[in-house]
Amino acid sequence: MTTITENEKIDITDEKAMSNVRELLEFIGEDPDREGLLKTPFRVINAMRDHFIGYSQDPKKFLENTFSEVEGYNELVVVSDIEVHSHCEHHMVPFVGKAHVAYIPDGRVVGLSKIARVVDAYAKRLQVQEKLTTQIANTINDALQPQGVAVILKCRHFCMCYRGVRKPESWTTTSKLHGLFMNNASTRMELFTLLAMGNSNG
Repeated sequence: MTTITENEKIDITDEKAMSNVRELLEFIGEDPDREGLLKTPFRVINAMRDHFIGYSQDPKKFLENTFSEVEGYNELVVVSDIEVHSHCEHHMVPFVGKAHVAYIPDGRVVGLSKIARVVDAYAKRLQVQEKLTTQIANTINDALQPQGVAVILKCRHFCMCYRGVRKPESWTTTSKLHGLFMNNASTRMELFTLLAMGNSNG
């Protein structure tokens, strides 16, 4: 049986989850009672709490506090190269990459770190990349009511890299546009130019 120290309190849900991990270890041909795996079920469920903490977060709350004293700023705000760590809902294996988030304020701006927190809150759930991209863009659009929102994700999916077709060099890019980014070609081109400049400087 899994050994738990006095300081590692668990509840019934934890016990059931750990029992399920033990069964999975047996399923793959392992012995969950060997020394190296005794605490693996405990470690796995704690890791899953971190991987999927987004289920306990409301991304909209990160955007509640905004600022209007910005000297009338109403041009592009771009937060680029936000690291994305998520898990595919089809195979529960990771996909990782970068998110680029842009918006054009309409009187209100939000702290830059809050944009990254919105990305994380949705990424730390079972996901598909297309849905993740849309959720981030829609939440920012609904909360800030800006002139435009753009979200671009570029990710590598382990379910495609290391199983199935096994194409480790493949990347998937998705985008979701609102407002001026959708309706104004010059605004869209300005965003793409800024992102390209960032990549060339990196």
